[in-house]
Amino acid sequence: MSVKTSTARTVTVATVQFEPIVGDRGHNLAAIERLARAAKAKGAEIVVLPELADSGYSFRDSEEVAALAGPVPGGPSAETLRRLAEELGLYLVSGIAEQDGDRFYNSALLCGPEGYIGKYRKLHLWNNENRLFEKGDLGLPVFDLPFGRIGIAICYDGWFPETFRELALAGAELVCVPTNWVPMASAESAAEPMANILHKAAAHTNGLYIACADRIGVERGQTFIGRSLIVGPQGWPISGPASADREEILLAQIDLSRVTETRTLNSFNHLLGDRRADVYG
Repeated sequence: MSVKTSTARTVTVATVQFEPIVGDRGHNLAAIERLARAAKAKGAEIVVLPELADSGYSFRDSEEVAALAGPVPGGPSAETLRRLAEELGLYLVSGIAEQDGDRFYNSALLCGPEGYIGKYRKLHLWNNENRLFEKGDLGLPVFDLPFGRIGIAICYDGWFPETFRELALAGAELVCVPTNWVPMASAESAAEPMANILHKAAAHTNGLYIACADRIGVERGQTFIGRSLIVGPQGWPISGPASADREEILLAQIDLSRVTETRTLNSFNHLLGDRRADVYG
């Protein structure tokens, strides 16, 4: 697939922050539809939703995962999201509980006006996810959309710089991040969540737009921190951070053609071209 030219390619991105309810797929899909419609009414062309937005997160056991997960594409959640994207004429990136035979994945679905486009399976599993899901086995795909090239990461993937570097090297210009960020140790008095710092740094060091959609609320004793944000390719937030505890839609109009120029720092230096692959691969 060819990399797009540097002519202006603007698109309006929305990140949706809300509180899924574990075990209540009907409620969660209804909330997704309501919020996606609201984002569309505000001009959104891409809508990013939280991690495991259709199912909730704090599963008791693998039996509960099995009751909520479905095939991607073709399962109940995947079909609902596909139909919604087609009806609204926008692109949806949503966390989703995926079943593939007897295996389960913490995944993200990409669909658009043309229907199902592709999926990503979370590479780096957090805490009890290791008991419930398989590690992702699809690599880090990059998808060509009419306005540019899109990558996907999920939550703890953002703690690994290689995630964003690999996506940038593969031609990604925007990375959509469904996430369920939780409080980090020793961060109670910090002015800013570590998650926000990491994603601002990743955007800066790779010349990427990054759109993070977090959830809110407390689920079976687990607190989630909200603070969704959209970051520009120089590392500064262009929308958000959102609150820690309120349902919110963040919007930003971005120009993906800026990625190329942002990566060129001066007449000598380029963020990706200066890599010493001879030393560190």
